[in-house]
Amino acid sequence: LQMLTGHIDFSFACAWSPSGHLLATGNQDLTTRIYDMRNPSKTLYVLPGKMGAIRSLRFSDDGNFLAMAEPADFVHIFDVTVGTADGYKSQVVDFFGEVGGVGFSEGGENFFIANS
Repeated sequence: LQMLTGHIDFSFACAWSPSGHLLATGNQDLTTRIYDMRNPSKTLYVLPGKMGAIRSLRFSDDGNFLAMAEPADFVHIFDVTVGTADGYKSQVVDFFGEVGGVGFSEGGENFFIANS
């Protein structure tokens, strides 16, 4: 059992990378934190949201990408293969509506957003 530090509010989502080394936690403080569970005492990266609590997180099957969904309007996709001091390279999918969840197809060729 390990206490993770860094978030300042309630967490709503978490996801393990396929390797089992990385854990992503999504929080009401508008951030996702990535921890290397081989040394969980510090946060590797803090990934910012735009306007809402992080509600859904999913790693791709190969562990190369992390999808981070806010409750409405924004989904972020991070390339977690190469981290820099500023975090990871990312792309934001900006649309109108609530996000029900995100997911990658088996093999990672497709990405899905449940929108209502």
